[in-house]
Amino acid sequence: MEICGLVTQNKESVPLKSISVQVRVQDHVATVSSTLQYVNEEERPLEALFVFPLPADAAVCHFSAKIGEQEIVAEVQDKESARDQYDDAVSSGQQAFLLEESAESPDVFRLSVGCLSAGQNAAVTIIYITELAVQADHSLRFCLPAVLNPRYTPAGSGAGIVSEISSGCGAVPYTLTLSVHVSSPKPISKLESNCSLDPLVFLQSDHTQATVNLSPGHMFDKDFELFVFYQDTHQPSAIVEAGVTTAPPGSLMRDPVVMISLYPEFPEDVKKSLATRGEFVFVIDRSGSMGSMMHYGKGAKMRIESAKDTLLLLLKSLPMGCYFNIYGFGSHFESFFPQSVVYNQETMDQALKRVKEMKSDMGGTEILTPLKHIYSQRCHPDHPRQLFVFTDGEVGNTKEVLDLVKSHAHSHRCFSFGIGEGASAALITGMAREGSGHAQFITDTDRMQPKVMQSLRFALQPAVVNISVDWTLPDGLTVETLSPPINVLFQGQRTLIYAQLKGESSGGSEGTVTVKYSLKDQPVTNQLHFCLKPTEETGLSIHRLAARTLIRSLEQEKRSGAADVEGIRSRMVELSVQAGVSSVHTAFIAVNKDSRQTVKGPLQQRRVQTCGRSTINYCIDIDSLSLKAAQPVQPPASKFREYKQAKPKSLLGKLGQALSRNHDSKSFRHSRMMVEGCRASSARKVEPQKDLLLELVSLQKASGCWDLDATLADVFGKTEDELTNQKPAQVDGSVWATLLALIWLYGCKIEQQVEWQFVAMKAASWIGSQKVGDLSQCVCAGNVLLGCQVTKETLGI
Repeated sequence: MEICGLVTQNKESVPLKSISVQVRVQDHVATVSSTLQYVNEEERPLEALFVFPLPADAAVCHFSAKIGEQEIVAEVQDKESARDQYDDAVSSGQQAFLLEESAESPDVFRLSVGCLSAGQNAAVTIIYITELAVQADHSLRFCLPAVLNPRYTPAGSGAGIVSEISSGCGAVPYTLTLSVHVSSPKPISKLESNCSLDPLVFLQSDHTQATVNLSPGHMFDKDFELFVFYQDTHQPSAIVEAGVTTAPPGSLMRDPVVMISLYPEFPEDVKKSLATRGEFVFVIDRSGSMGSMMHYGKGAKMRIESAKDTLLLLLKSLPMGCYFNIYGFGSHFESFFPQSVVYNQETMDQALKRVKEMKSDMGGTEILTPLKHIYSQRCHPDHPRQLFVFTDGEVGNTKEVLDLVKSHAHSHRCFSFGIGEGASAALITGMAREGSGHAQFITDTDRMQPKVMQSLRFALQPAVVNISVDWTLPDGLTVETLSPPINVLFQGQRTLIYAQLKGESSGGSEGTVTVKYSLKDQPVTNQLHFCLKPTEETGLSIHRLAARTLIRSLEQEKRSGAADVEGIRSRMVELSVQAGVSSVHTAFIAVNKDSRQTVKGPLQQRRVQTCGRSTINYCIDIDSLSLKAAQPVQPPASKFREYKQAKPKSLLGKLGQALSRNHDSKSFRHSRMMVEGCRASSARKVEPQKDLLLELVSLQKASGCWDLDATLADVFGKTEDELTNQKPAQVDGSVWATLLALIWLYGCKIEQQVEWQFVAMKAASWIGSQKVGDLSQCVCAGNVLLGCQVTKETLGI
């Protein structure tokens, strides 16, 4: 692995010059077309390698290259055959292009551009299709990954393409232009992004179509995220897509395919009831990269600090009598307790003390070992295990991790959180999928706490069991479900089903899909009627997403130890070639057979940078400049200033030499560069403003109550005497303090209710258990004291 791989031997720019992206969003499916413009500025032919990220569940369906006026469209072939063809073409002087998916992580691709003549331009176009995930605020999230962080790969696991990911060192030398077209049967409410956008333009008076462009000057130093808000997002829907008449009879591409989007609706009494039992295991990434900032704007925190704040909220929100434990992991792991313990005041206090001491000081990101240890622990009867995993998701053995989670899916649910730019979507979404949980991504200026507390609400929902899917179709039609069996349902979360329709209808124009399941011993039925007439607007998007889904299922079956491994591989290759979508066993290959030039000696190979900002995680001795174990850079400020004034050029020169000497070491493999690291460390010492919500939550007891004391009064901006003097006679100090805390939350922090909802529920439950009698007078007195207008009914008492 190279440190940068960004310049040629002549110190000139790498050949990638620009990227142009067109996104077409149709309801909740996005078709993305990216054109990469290359130019060879050297005086001899070269080969360029570009390792880049795509969404984990994307179906790559088109790959072409344009040389001058000639366009070459790639075809999907068996990967080994495609590689041989590529090598033969390049060695004989022909232009060739190879696009292949990583065997270790399906969200990493490698593009090889072979034998570009001196001064020649090449435009490479990649098209992929992806489903858009539903967010906590009901928006649909589209992400164009721009940042591909180095993936930590444990010793002994061959990293393949992932090992070629190199750390960035400065701004990328290419530009990005991006345009988005959105259309849907439902009106578009708004579009939001983490990047600057030009004004939104509606193309129809009913707001069902709109366009927007990325504003000029995007630095490509972070993922581009777009959030699409529709009216009535949670309506179930179905899309039927016609097949290709020239495809083989009975094949997936010949028959119609239907995509069903379901949003389960639980009975009202179940929605309001939350579990009071469970074993909650929190697994926190403490590798060096967690010392990076959440974002680069004002008020940013380090990732590890944001994770610690979130742990505080989680620990305060757990129900009394449940079990819990906290793990930290890096190159090794440690747990707060030898095994999960009962949640009470004593164990909560012990855990909170340890949380305050947590640092990003545990080296690399090796998540497999702690997961194996957790799964080896016995489960507690009547306390279902809920696993919460927080990581910036930079590992090289993604598939091995997912196989482990899936093998224990019967004994737990897994909720995963990707922190920061460049987190592996394949790892984060894959763990949640295989562990029957839910995945969240926390990027840019997102607050971690609201998303985590939404997942806690999912974890406290009763488990859905005995899920079945039944189809009712006209005579002559049969259905073959292509999606894996549904093993998890959450209130308000979308579930997708792909199915192949076979045969000829006898005349009926409508089908029905019925989902049945049990919830707290209650039978529940959700049903959707849909039109069998194919839509004309989707092309083959639904077929290709269905093929991708089936290929992923076959891949999982193959890795699970199926007997007919070669047969499954052949089926995957056949599906991939027929549908024209990528897979781990195939690759896109294009050869310009009209181009041929004499190549003397080996081609120069260039790696193209994939990210614009990354973070250093070395501990550097300023005097000797020797690299030690990976730690956040925090040299003494005075020592840094003294050296900087004396030998600024020598410092940077020696730093470069030290990095070069150590770039193959294990410490480098789980480290990332940011030249600004030393200067940033001094800025981190500035005391942030107090978060009054976290201050209040930190004072709550495990039972749900608060003590009446000066620290609580300080949160309210009052003195202890003011609180005590206004206390009604019929309540004691703890009831009064807890009532004031509830009034303050509802009166002053209602916009953050998703973060403190469980804290408030515990408090209201505790007050109810005290049998105080009529609290109306107390609520009135609390409102006067705190300047609020909250009713007793609002407090839930």
